[in-house]
Amino acid sequence: MKPYLYSLGAGLIVGVVYSLMGVRSPAPPAIALIGLLGILLGEQIAPLARHVTQSTAVHYLRTACREHVFGRLPGDRDHTTQSDTKPS
Repeated sequence: MKPYLYSLGAGLIVGVVYSLMGVRSPAPPAIALIGLLGILLGEQIAPLARHVTQSTAVHYLRTACREHVFGRLPGDRDHTTQSDTKPS
C-alpha cells in the first residue's frame, strides 16, 4: 500500500509544479519526455550520494546507474543477462 501512497504524493507534487509552470496535464510530449528523464535521473540521487560517501561512486555510475537509466545498450558485452548465458 505504501508505494501507492508514495506514487499519489509524487503525482500531487508534480501536479502542483505543472500548475506553477502553467503546463496542462497531460503535458505535451516533449515536456513529458523531459520530465520522465528527470524522474529517471532523480531516482539515482540517493543511491549515488550513498556511493559517494563510500567512495564507490564511479563504479556505481558505470554499472547500476547506467543500466537503470539507459537499459542494456546494443553491443554491451560487460553485462550479460541470464537468458544470454543459458545453453540452447
